[in-house]
This record gives sequence, structure tokens and C-alpha cells, in this order.
Amino acid sequence: MTDVLRDATEQDLPAIVAIYNASIPGRLATADTVAISVDSRWDWWHSHNPQTRPIWVLERDRHIIAWISLSSFYGRPAYNATAEFSLYIDPDCCGQGLGTSLLGQMVDRCPEFGVTTLLGFIFGHNAPSLRLAEKFGFERWGVLPAVAVLDGTPCDLVIMGRKVDG
Repeated sequence: MTDVLRDATEQDLPAIVAIYNASIPGRLATADTVAISVDSRWDWWHSHNPQTRPIWVLERDRHIIAWISLSSFYGRPAYNATAEFSLYIDPDCCGQGLGTSLLGQMVDRCPEFGVTTLLGFIFGHNAPSLRLAEKFGFERWGVLPAVAVLDGTPCDLVIMGRKVDG
């Protein structure tokens, strides 16, 4: 069993979307409530590039089991040094330390992407993801109370942030 972390390619988008869609029923990681399509993610895909806003996939025996990305924050030039991370793991592979490995590598490499401020937007009821962010020095920089409603339940969105040494 060999794990390989690499830059994602266009051919990986179906697997990326499948892992994302697998997170929807758990109501922990996304505000999407129904599966999305690969076609709906092309604009997201094209907003990334390996030099400044990477998408990485983690392969195990040639099967993608997780992904992590950096996305631009708010789309204005003054925020160019700020990025949001997204991290999704195949449900069959949770609990193996993959999130720790992926987020750790992303934090370490942020300076080469020009990122000095890293953000995570995490539901307040997603205790595992909040603990993971805190493990890497993220702090609660804000809470957007009850901004999402999942299955009739109002949910807070916690803004986790940290400065990255460069």
C-alpha cells in the first residue's frame, strides 16, 4: 500500500467530485445538500493552478482517496496572500491520519504559494475538522451564527485562521 501526493490533473476531477459528494450525506463538511456534477465544477477547477492555488490528490495504489486545495479568498487583489483550504477524504479512509498529513504539508508549503494567511470555513458541529485545524495552530477568528440550515437545523460556520510563516 503506497500513498502518493501529487498535483491533480483534469482527469482526476471525477474522483475529486465523487469524494466531495460522499461527504454530503454526513452533513459535516459542506453546505451542498445534493450531489454535484463534474460539469458544475469546471469553473472551480480552472480557478486553481499548481503555482499559487494547488489542488492535490492523495493516491493509494492508483486510487484517489483524498484531496486538498487552496482557493483564493474573496477575489480582490488585496487578499492575494490569503487562501482558504478545503480537505476531503474518502469515507472508507477516515481515521487513518490522512487529514493530519495533508493539512500539515499544505501549511508547510503555503509560503511557496505566496500565502501568509490561511483560512478554513468549518461547520460548528464538525468537531473532528475543528480539532484538526486547532492541531495546526488555527484559531477561531469568527463565527457566522446559524448561516446554514441542514435538514431543518440551523448551523454555525466557524472561521478558522492562522498566519503562516514565510
